[in-house]
Order: sequence, then C-alpha cells, then structure tokens
Amino acid sequence: MSYISTLFPAYAEIFLLCMIGVIMIADLLLPSQTRTVTYLLTQVTLLGCSLITVATHVNGVAHLFTGMFVDDLMSDVLKLLTYLAVSMMLVYSRSYLIVRGLFTGEFLSLTLTSTLGMMVMISASNLVTLYIGLEVLALSLYAMVALQRDSAIATESAMKYFILGAMASGFLLYGMSMIYGGTGSLDVQTISNVIQAGQGNDMLLVFGLAFLVAGLAFKLGAVPFHMWVPDVYHGAPTAMTMFIGSAPKLAAFAFVMRILVESLQPLMIHWAGMLAVLAVLSMGVGNITAIAQTNIKRMFAYSTIAHMGFLLLGVLSGTLDGYSSAMFYAVIYVLMTLGGFGMIMLLSREGFEADNLNDFKGLNQRSPWLAFMMLLLMFSMAGV
Repeated sequence: MSYISTLFPAYAEIFLLCMIGVIMIADLLLPSQTRTVTYLLTQVTLLGCSLITVATHVNGVAHLFTGMFVDDLMSDVLKLLTYLAVSMMLVYSRSYLIVRGLFTGEFLSLTLTSTLGMMVMISASNLVTLYIGLEVLALSLYAMVALQRDSAIATESAMKYFILGAMASGFLLYGMSMIYGGTGSLDVQTISNVIQAGQGNDMLLVFGLAFLVAGLAFKLGAVPFHMWVPDVYHGAPTAMTMFIGSAPKLAAFAFVMRILVESLQPLMIHWAGMLAVLAVLSMGVGNITAIAQTNIKRMFAYSTIAHMGFLLLGVLSGTLDGYSSAMFYAVIYVLMTLGGFGMIMLLSREGFEADNLNDFKGLNQRSPWLAFMMLLLMFSMAGV
C-alpha cells in the first residue's frame, strides 16, 4: 500500500495508460456502428486525467521513480492545457473524420498514446525519461499521419516525417550521450549542479549541447530544421495536422525548459547564441515564405515556423518573466492553431478539402459568421 501511495504524482499517467488498453479492447469488441462509445470513453478519459491532475497537485515539487519524474506547477498547468487541446481537437475533427472513414479506434488510441507521451515529456526530470516521452509521442504521430492509407500524399508525408524524425532523435541521443559523458549523470538537476561546480568536461558539454539544440530545433520546426513542417502539414489529413500543430507544442516547450533552462542553464552563454540564430531565421523565413503560399495549410505551416521563433525569444531572455511569457505565447498559439484548422474542417466536405486560399473567396457572402471568425483568427496569428 505504501508503494502505491508513492505513485501519487503519476496517477494521471497510470490512469491514461489503463484507459488506452480499455478503449482498444472496447473497439475490438464493439461493432463499428457504435464508435460513439469509444469516442465518449476517450473524452471521459481526458476529463478523468484532468480531475486526477488537479487532485494530485502538490505545493512545491514532488519527485518519483528516483528523480526521473517530477510533479510541479509548470507540469500540472501544461498537462491541463494539453488535455483541453486534445479534447477540442477531437470535438472539431469528429465529423470530418467520420465522413472520410478515419474515425477509427486506431485514431482514438493513437491520440491518447501521443497524449501519454506528452505527459511524460512534461513531467520528465531525466534525459532518458524525456527521450522516452518524446519517442512515444513521435511514433504515435507518424502512425496518425499515415492512417489515410489510400492517400499517396499522406503516405509520403508520413515517410518524410518518420525519416527526418529518426534523424532528429539521433541528434538528441548523441547530444544526451555527450552530456552524460561530460557530467556523469542523466538527471536534470544533477547535470546543472555538476556544471555549476565546474566539474564537467567543457568540450564534451558544448559538443553535446550543439546536437541537443539541433534536435530541439527539428522538433519545434525552427529554421534550418523546418523542411518537414510544410510537407507534413500539407500532406496529412487536416485533423491530424491540427493535432500535430497544437498540443505537442506545449510538450515541446516543456522539453526546452527541462533541458536548456533547468539542466543546462549554466551553459546559457553557449546555447543563447544558437537559439538567437534559430529564432531570427525562423521569424524571417517563416513570415516571408508564408506570403507566397496559395495553400492555407502550408501557410499555417510557415506561420508555425515563425511563431516558434518568437517562442524561442522568450526562452532566450533568461528571466522568469520571459519564461512565463513564452509559455503564455505557446498556449495562445495552440488555441489559434485549433481555431484555424477547425475552420478548414468546417468548410470542407466529402470529396473536397477547403485548403486553398481560393476556396475562401466569397465566404463573407456565404457565411458571414464563419468569415468573421476566420478574420479574427488571422488577425490573432498576425499579432494584431
């Protein structure tokens, strides 16, 4: 009983893992006509995770599994926002997926599995735990993009995403191995303490830091590691694109905070310059290239690249206010993305994707309310 009580901070993850199994079994046993049952189970699971996260919140910081898992205010807030984003995605995309035959148990299971990966990333306090959470998320996203098996462009996007994602994972692993070699530890706090005490191998640390930043830049979609973003956003079904562009960005923000701020803060003199270059390039290339796009999903992709540049500026500040602003920016970006892709799905129908700018011509005459909402979203993305 005492061991079970020590798992208190991880109850939400354990509950989600159990419910993934329940939903998969229910989907196998129930006829396809009753897919609503698994959908409702998925939403109930997210609600249950939210309640458990609130109930298990502790003041201060709680560690679990010999320091590999941490429960603090940032992790709880980001988890609650992640549940909300995933739930909104499911509500927005349900009709869209049903029409296209993609509203399956596999989709719902992959959605929850990727959510579990995000939760692990958000609460990770060890480089190995961070990597495990990242791979659970990434592998689920690869499979989601490829769910539309009869679409050549979706299959191509999934293949590109998988290959480039594997390369980025290799960068991260190599960087983590260098950090371990330079400090003798994989624990986030221990790494910081060793570097502050001047006991680390500086050459190994800077070398590993470069690979870590490259891997993080890929996961964020920052220039020059952004080439996968437009292709995946364009090729994947809109519902999957909405998911890729929303909730995982919250987990990516947590990833950056755990590695660069909590673990490698003493090396800020080195990584600040790298992030500054990535931020400036992302803002410039993202905003300029978005102007030339005629496909709105590709335009949103380049907008994402630009927004990640602005997000990195908050991390670059090195202050608590800067980190709080970056987190707030990430939350607003997720809401904008959900709204933007939600509008595309609302205007799409069977056999037709409203993903070209020409498809929005005359929208004010056809549906003034939708046109007004789209205008607000575009102004929000532009920072007006």
